[in-house]
Amino acid sequence: MLSLLGLVVTLGMVFGGYIIAGGKIGIILHSLPYEMMMIGGAALGAFLVANDFGRIKHAGADMMAAVAGPKWKKQDYQDLLCLMHRMIVILRESPVDIEKHIEDPQNSELFAEYPRIQKDKKAVDILCDTIRSMMMNFDDVHQVEELLEKQLDAMKEEAMHGAHAVEAIADALPALGIVAAVLGVIKTMASIDKPPEVLGKMIGGALVGTFLGVFLAYGVFGPFAARIKGVREEEHSFYELIREVLVSTLHKHSPNICVEVGRRHVPTVMRPSFNELEQALKGTAA
Repeated sequence: MLSLLGLVVTLGMVFGGYIIAGGKIGIILHSLPYEMMMIGGAALGAFLVANDFGRIKHAGADMMAAVAGPKWKKQDYQDLLCLMHRMIVILRESPVDIEKHIEDPQNSELFAEYPRIQKDKKAVDILCDTIRSMMMNFDDVHQVEELLEKQLDAMKEEAMHGAHAVEAIADALPALGIVAAVLGVIKTMASIDKPPEVLGKMIGGALVGTFLGVFLAYGVFGPFAARIKGVREEEHSFYELIREVLVSTLHKHSPNICVEVGRRHVPTVMRPSFNELEQALKGTAA
């Protein structure tokens, strides 16, 4: 919601300052529909040309995420650590028993206790595929770490598609604003025989195009692209936590040490305290 609040503050300060300074808002309001049609329509057309349907859908979801914030909350990180602790214990005590959970996670009573994680295909796939490989004696720490690193890099690159698309729109908007302004000047030059007060309004209307292009680029789409990047990077920490715990497992550390390594990898604002995690682990053990 802070994104929407920031947008309201930006609009209020820019147009409020303009009105207080004596500017006539009527000129902007008169030109706004036409300029927005040219600038917004050109930006939308360029966006459709540059992206396939998947990335367009991705960008729409990213804009919603920029408003709603990161998907994973503090409780989700704690639940993930508890889930992995239980899986490590089962894997070491009875490898046969872990198979029913990793082969059919959607019907696993273990995963069912953590429904938000169970619904996330990426997290479940990383967990189950890596543990399955470990059971097949693919347990070289460096190879597993490198494999997970490449998988996570590919996931992060895919998650950033929406941010890159919105950023491209922000980069194009100033130039599209100039295009709209040039068209307004052409229109003005065709009416050069009009009185000065008429020409002044027409020139002012033409400059609205330049203003809108720059304002939308640096006041709206640029900040939204940065916000999307921040949200997706924070969400990616959830999957990096899985890598840290699994790699620690291959180093033969105890389950408690493995999840402690993962806990310290959690972003600070989402990180459960040592005591909170210890109490949660005692609850799962009970």
